[in-house]
Amino acid sequence: MLKPLSAIPANTLAARVHNFGGPENIIVEEVPTPSPAGGQVLVQVEAAGVGPWDGWIRGGNSVLTQPLPLTLGSDLSGIVVAVGPDVSDFKVGDAIYGVTNKRFTDAYAHYAIAQADMIAIKPDSLDAVEAASIPVIAVTAWQGLFDHGHVRNGHTVLIHGGAGGVGAYAIQFAKKAGARVITTASADDAAYVRTLGADVVIDYNNERFEDIAKDVDAVIDLVGGDTQTRSFTVLKKGGWLISAVSAPDQEAAKQYGVTAMFFLVDVTSTVLSAIAKQIDAGGITTKVGPVYQLNDVREVHEILEGKRPRPGGKIVIAMSPQSEAAR
Repeated sequence: MLKPLSAIPANTLAARVHNFGGPENIIVEEVPTPSPAGGQVLVQVEAAGVGPWDGWIRGGNSVLTQPLPLTLGSDLSGIVVAVGPDVSDFKVGDAIYGVTNKRFTDAYAHYAIAQADMIAIKPDSLDAVEAASIPVIAVTAWQGLFDHGHVRNGHTVLIHGGAGGVGAYAIQFAKKAGARVITTASADDAAYVRTLGADVVIDYNNERFEDIAKDVDAVIDLVGGDTQTRSFTVLKKGGWLISAVSAPDQEAAKQYGVTAMFFLVDVTSTVLSAIAKQIDAGGITTKVGPVYQLNDVREVHEILEGKRPRPGGKIVIAMSPQSEAAR
């Protein structure tokens, strides 16, 4: 049941770091509940997605300036409980999903501020945990394909790493757009990526993708390294090599007559709304992994560090009632 505006607590639990470093630096503590400024909303967080970028930020390895102390997390879903000035697209009571801000912080909390232009109404067909698993990876897939790779109906696209979080959405979005989809994956993941819509699956351990993928319109690189370098050879003249991992060789791009670029995801309400529409229309699946509680956040980050086995699917932190004890 939604809380009335007057019931917003003065303090909220949040998973924070006061010093950069390992998971042992994360402290779940009580902090003042923030108030939304212009262009912001206050969200009662129901769930927060976990991504590798959370570990980079915690460790002090973000490409962005991250003032300390900070609350970790960016992907979130929840209920709008307060609206700041200059916000007209959301009202108290709206169920939303998206990310918090451009620094990718503040979501691991019971109450969090989100930029209004980085959230959208949650897909009706998903619960809060499923919705929190989507934003960064799905928007990365969408922008790589359509905003940067210019993939459209009738194109052929090669997606490296199709079984990963971004790759799985890229396969599904490309297929719904009418593209022919080739993907690289391990033999163990071949059946899975076919269920997502891949037309051709290349076992990267036993096959060379250059021998199978020919004259593709776009390559979505989610692997980098030698795989990225070799990908120039399979593109048509005028094709696009789009990487979410590392900057491609511009001399090679000139040599092969293609456009090659690296991009950082820019989560927007427009793209989130388009993704929500596709999800509610059917045919787009999510893959949620284990669901943890806020007090388990150190364990979650030990998984990110490789200190615990990595489960399949997107890790999500579900928020317990505000009375959950901090430790």
